[in-house]
Amino acid sequence: MQHVLSVAQMGEADRRTIAGGTPGIDLMEAAGGGVADEICAEYGPEVRILVLAGPGNNGGDGFVIARLLEERGYQVVVGLLGAPERLKGDALLAFEGMSGEAVAAEAALVADADVIVDALFGAGLDRPLEGPARELAEAVNARRRQGARVVAVDLPSGVSGDTGAILANAEGGVAVEADFTVTFCRMKPGHLLYPGCGLCGEVRVVDIGIPDRIVDEVVGEAPGLHLNEPDLWRAAWRAPGVRDHKYTRGHAVVAGGPVHATGAARLSAGAALRIGAGLVTLASPSQAVAVNAAHLTAVMIRPVDDAAGFSALLADGRLNAVVAGPGFGVGAAMRAVVLAVLAGENPQRAVVLDADALTSFAENPQGLFDVISASACRDVVLTPHEGEFARLFPDLTDENVSRVQRAREAARISGATVLLKGADTVIAGPDGRAAICNNAVAWLASAGSGDVLAGIIGGLLAQGLSGFDAAAMGAWCHGEAGRVAGAGLIAEDLAPSLKPVIARLAADCDSTSKDN
Repeated sequence: MQHVLSVAQMGEADRRTIAGGTPGIDLMEAAGGGVADEICAEYGPEVRILVLAGPGNNGGDGFVIARLLEERGYQVVVGLLGAPERLKGDALLAFEGMSGEAVAAEAALVADADVIVDALFGAGLDRPLEGPARELAEAVNARRRQGARVVAVDLPSGVSGDTGAILANAEGGVAVEADFTVTFCRMKPGHLLYPGCGLCGEVRVVDIGIPDRIVDEVVGEAPGLHLNEPDLWRAAWRAPGVRDHKYTRGHAVVAGGPVHATGAARLSAGAALRIGAGLVTLASPSQAVAVNAAHLTAVMIRPVDDAAGFSALLADGRLNAVVAGPGFGVGAAMRAVVLAVLAGENPQRAVVLDADALTSFAENPQGLFDVISASACRDVVLTPHEGEFARLFPDLTDENVSRVQRAREAARISGATVLLKGADTVIAGPDGRAAICNNAVAWLASAGSGDVLAGIIGGLLAQGLSGFDAAAMGAWCHGEAGRVAGAGLIAEDLAPSLKPVIARLAADCDSTSKDN
């Protein structure tokens, strides 16, 4: 699993490594060497390189990079932001180790550079770029638009390592725009959360000698934050075995909407079946049964007209996952169905509340959270986009607060797993665990895409995954299906595009079982 480290956790990992006997200058040499290797892999010695170095350890990395590139035959100019007399500690040692001189970092320097190395400030920056630093960032970005390439050391200067925000004052904020970023040991939230994610380019992580043991110790003292990849949840999911049958793979129910809005629920139902639920039933209003039946084959249909009908349907304990909200309609009828779904004594039932199921509680979100808290359901997953999130959690809309922090707090308040949708989707559990997705494609911004995601999660819940694992796996599979479907996709393309994604995961499971 790829831990994502906060700025404080990364600093603590550094501190413990140094306390354990590794000199800080050795870590700096490894960091600078890793960046130099990446630059050499991308660009030949004919390019002119400008290293912009700040007054702290990020600048120290820059001095190491400059020295190593010069030793390999590259033309390097070092621009130092601030006076050399301000340097101290490992940064000073790295500065003194250079064979050449540094010049004052001025915006005019960028004009002659083919490759610019941004070693001004790293992930620990907690204030906006101002004065000469801001001018340098603006000059770097302008030169990049003219064709120069930009490599960021640790994180583009001007981006918050913990939130991904561009640090700003009353005049706004500026951050360097990089072609690729080389960071150390582990990624930070700023590499994965927008707008910072969009400024990093490709993020490359290099090992600088911080032991995994120390990382585990640091992250073990707080709820984990991870990159959402299969290693995070693979052990919770299994492909069907030869002795499995449909009744061992779970039975998902999707609440259908009125006759004029049936498509969303069908998208969810089809996705739940495709992701591996053994059976899927669409609970359809009687007036919409014929419309749904004309479109569905493997998905079963059951006439259900009100909350009492849902209660009767769910009296069968084998129906162990419910998706409510897509296309249902906002209002009292939706609220009644949600309450019916969350009622009962079936501890095997898990629930996804999406779209209209969320908005219907906008005027009394605490009422929903109280019901979730008292419910016997084993897991509840909420899947809001930013607008729905703001309706349910109006006190958690501060854009200066990390999406991870907001999602975690929402999960704590609601007692549910919260999947906060977006280009940088965040999943957070009530226990504080969180994961950030980085595999979404822009073409997923299409009507019905979220309905498919809700169905995928419902289908995984039916198979027995926890709310957090189902949401994380579902979001990842949804993103991968978007990649498979490609440019011009529509929501109907996503369920069929899950087939190669599932096949890949199943093959990995087979490989893992053979290795064991």
